[in-house]
Amino acid sequence: MATFKAIRIDKADKGTTAALTQFDDAELMDGDVTVRVEWSTLNYKDGLALTGKAPVVRRFPMIAGIDFAGIVEQSGHPDWKAGDKVVCNGWGMGETHLGAYAEKARVKGDWLVRLPDGISARDAMAVGTAGYTAMLSVLALEKHGLTPKSGPVVVTGAAGGVGSVAIAVLSKLGYHVIASTGRVSETDYLKGLGASEVIDRAELSGPAKPLAKERWAGGIDSVGSTTLANLVSMTRYGGAVAACGLAAGMDLPTSVAPFILRGVCLLGIDSVMCPIELRRTAWRRLASDLDKVKLADITREIALDEVIGYGPKILGGEVRGRVVVKIV
Repeated sequence: MATFKAIRIDKADKGTTAALTQFDDAELMDGDVTVRVEWSTLNYKDGLALTGKAPVVRRFPMIAGIDFAGIVEQSGHPDWKAGDKVVCNGWGMGETHLGAYAEKARVKGDWLVRLPDGISARDAMAVGTAGYTAMLSVLALEKHGLTPKSGPVVVTGAAGGVGSVAIAVLSKLGYHVIASTGRVSETDYLKGLGASEVIDRAELSGPAKPLAKERWAGGIDSVGSTTLANLVSMTRYGGAVAACGLAAGMDLPTSVAPFILRGVCLLGIDSVMCPIELRRTAWRRLASDLDKVKLADITREIALDEVIGYGPKILGGEVRGRVVVKIV
């Protein structure tokens, strides 16, 4: 039987195990499109799955990886034919559906987005779920009514994948961007992406006041917990914060004061089950609003056999920007 290389996660007596191995074609799950995967990437959720630090994986065996870009090999879906270049993010890949750290993937055609003109498969994975989530956050703030004239926008977890892309996009759109980071040594890197100011995350890590001094018109937060509570308490009247991550925790120790006294809105961002039309819009906007030079500057490349070793690094905050994984 035909096999292909993949990072397989199995249930163990204590936790899980992850190993690069040969995976049998016969074990692929149902789907009407088979894709030859060329590139993948490394996200925070991938780190959780690879290390078993959180119960991300919900079926075994599992192929890890929540993102891929590649070329259609076979299709029973009317929208796709052999040779089409596609990108796929989320939809439970690497969690409930066999994922992207493999030479082959079989998925539902309804999950796929055509690779936009001007974005290579490698660039698409330099963007990945992190960058696509950043773009969804920008779209949500725009829908709320924010413009560069509204005032500054703060980005937390600024040196990470979501933060790096968010800064690059917002700065290109003309926003005054305030970058919050626990790695102030990355100040030059963040200003190179377009941040106008860099603040230490310690400013946002203490207990949040119900209402604090108004500092920004909006925010993009991938941290959660006390950081998000402080962001909301410091948002100007009528502003909004897009919440898209939980690097510091799932709790939100705040009050209703910012919402009922300042009209602040908390905008939830879900990248996993996001409707396909919004995905297409996000990818079109990434093609036009993300500087490819900046994208290259924030990206490093690794091989498939290096991925497992990077799991603890991304959870430990040791990974700057984006990591692309060369599959073939």
